[in-house]
Amino acid sequence: MKLARFLHSGKEQLGIVKEQQIIPIPVADFSDSMPDLLCRLDELKPRLEQLENNIQESLNLDQVVLLAPIPQPEKFIGVGLNYADHVAETGLETPEFPTLFNKQSSCVTDPGAPIYRPNISDKLDYEGELALVIGQYCRNVSEADAPRAIAGYTIVNDVSVRDWQIKSPTWTLGKSFDSHGPMGPWIVTSDSLDPHNLELRTWLNDELRQHSNTRNLIFDCYQLVATLSSVCTLKPGDVIATGTCSGVGVKMKPRGYMKPGDQVTIEIEGIGRLTNPVRQEPERNSFISKHPLS
Repeated sequence: MKLARFLHSGKEQLGIVKEQQIIPIPVADFSDSMPDLLCRLDELKPRLEQLENNIQESLNLDQVVLLAPIPQPEKFIGVGLNYADHVAETGLETPEFPTLFNKQSSCVTDPGAPIYRPNISDKLDYEGELALVIGQYCRNVSEADAPRAIAGYTIVNDVSVRDWQIKSPTWTLGKSFDSHGPMGPWIVTSDSLDPHNLELRTWLNDELRQHSNTRNLIFDCYQLVATLSSVCTLKPGDVIATGTCSGVGVKMKPRGYMKPGDQVTIEIEGIGRLTNPVRQEPERNSFISKHPLS
């Protein structure tokens, strides 16, 4: 099952994606919060399947604007150096323990929304990644029990500003610029696919830049859940991006960074495609506001 957030007639809703249609999920019968829906997925799944199979109302996908399925995850965690081919292209040693970092939740952006190249750097890179979405409150979860904690999977572009990434040992600054966390186009529930045998491809414009399979993960999804939950409570809606494969722009000769006018597309088998254009960050005067910046 594919669960999505979308905008239609100025209203944000949750829906079930079926082929080229999206079936709105009634708030009164379910929820208007994706984390809450994921937390209750085992309970609600039979009714959601009934809604999916007995369509009474639907919209064409081209009638709606798809939104990031988790707009503000409490935890948005990335994993570095998690494919052997990517480790090889960096020249670094294979890690014996996952390389983990935070992406600030304010970087999350929607499918189709612009990725902005910041005015303070032109070293803007893509990283196509499978991401898992937590569906249960969990702590000290074993690898064997980890699948029960995962509600589903989505696609993340772990956009990276390479010079800012190396300014801090934690990598967080270079991973957290506004608009540098494209996510979507929806969440595929965990009972619908094997996360450890999915083809992954990334295109910059028409050029295939990345191609691998999630079976090449050094630390798989269940190991990552077990490791993280040994430290902190994972909560419904937390997102863990599992790392990227080889083919990143920073390792190309000459460098293959993204630039305004480009378009980047990530495709993961069984999930779909996440596409975003690249734009130059608009010039803004510095100011402090009591309201969110638009």
